[in-house]
Amino acid sequence: MATLAPHQPAEFAPTHWTEGNPTDADLAHIPGERGWPIVGNTFKMLADPHAMARRMVETYGPVYKNHAFGGWNIALIGADANELVLFDRQKLFSSEQGWGPILDQLFPRGLMLMDFDHHRADRRALSIAFKPEPMRHYSGALNRGIARQVEAWGAGPMRFYPSIKELTLDLAADSFIGIDWGPEADKINTAFIDMVQASVAPVRKPLPFTQMKRGVDGRKFLVDYFTAETHRRRAEGGGQDMFSQFATAEYEDGSLMPVDEVVDHMNFLMMAAHDTITSSATSLVWLLAKHPEWQEKLRQEVEAVTGGADANGKPRDLAYEDLGKFELTEMAFKEALRHIPPVPSMPRRALREFEYGGYHIPAGSHVGINIHYVHHDEAHWDDPYAFDPLRFTPDKVKARHKYAWVPFGGGAHMCLGLHFAYMQVKILMAQLLPRYRIELTDGDPDWQAWPIPKPKDGLKIELRRL
Repeated sequence: MATLAPHQPAEFAPTHWTEGNPTDADLAHIPGERGWPIVGNTFKMLADPHAMARRMVETYGPVYKNHAFGGWNIALIGADANELVLFDRQKLFSSEQGWGPILDQLFPRGLMLMDFDHHRADRRALSIAFKPEPMRHYSGALNRGIARQVEAWGAGPMRFYPSIKELTLDLAADSFIGIDWGPEADKINTAFIDMVQASVAPVRKPLPFTQMKRGVDGRKFLVDYFTAETHRRRAEGGGQDMFSQFATAEYEDGSLMPVDEVVDHMNFLMMAAHDTITSSATSLVWLLAKHPEWQEKLRQEVEAVTGGADANGKPRDLAYEDLGKFELTEMAFKEALRHIPPVPSMPRRALREFEYGGYHIPAGSHVGINIHYVHHDEAHWDDPYAFDPLRFTPDKVKARHKYAWVPFGGGAHMCLGLHFAYMQVKILMAQLLPRYRIELTDGDPDWQAWPIPKPKDGLKIELRRL
């Protein structure tokens, strides 16, 4: 996917994201194209971003400029570019100034919008929520919630994407916030949905009746809710859910994280976990429905690890200690993430000038890497559009460029919740595959490529009771 320019048209963009941008003359030596007057290549990118990326690389090479969404973006394509930007040895790139224009009205001060020492301090404090004991608690909640809902789906036709989206929101209420499903959880879920949709709304001001206004209102509701809850949980000693862990998070000096920062981190991580897991679980189910031989291999692995059905004929829970035994399931999930990475591209902003690929990149440039393109690059993947989980055997992983597969990012900004994502998807497979055979009903869906991939028809499948 060609990387989207992170800033919006001038009438909607905060000025501090556009100050110091390189001029046309500064970028004249970098190949690329402006596109149509005013709109540039915006509509071409929205129509088929993956095809456009391929055309741009074939025409201009792995470093090119593209004018879209109100400004120039420099795409850096390849595994080496992924390593340069994500590992960022020289601290050249700002994640805050890359993502900020898209997310700062709705998800300010999330981990992805922090740089360097501030990011390191907050990440270390928040990592307490992903230690073994909290993770064990989450696994119990996930087993209960997923088993209940997967059984309720029943045999028959369904649209998987909206169903798993609803389930992940409900799981978030339980595992993340520690509240029962009900009216309160419904209000929280609605606010999150409004915020996520507003993050990619074309109008960036909260004008009446716009999606951005609904998103800003949703944020206000959640800020009020999480602020009151943070104070309450600190007074009462917290709990094992993720929010309680965040509420009592401490810095290295023993001081508590400020309440407003706890609230912002909770808002951001709820959004990031919900939408990315929804997308990646959907891509895995799609690929298993397309490849019944692999679906059966995973089903056999589930039954071998969990011991099959219990005395009541229901699939057994996946124990926390057994997560590592789902080796084929993990490889299949990694292959699904390669096919359809939930974050197809990542923006950054250059804090200083640098050289890459034979080009001088000026300070202030908006740059981005293209994860989807590299995940399908024949330089790293044989027959890249085929589904082959065995690409992820240890020997093949060791032989491949470390940054040829980066669905969770890399370096200091590697996804903090990646082990939670693996756990949730493995538990989903443990509850789904012993109950049903998954079949496609309308063939392959068209996928909306950006901002987070999803099947346009919701992924129509048939669940057949085993």
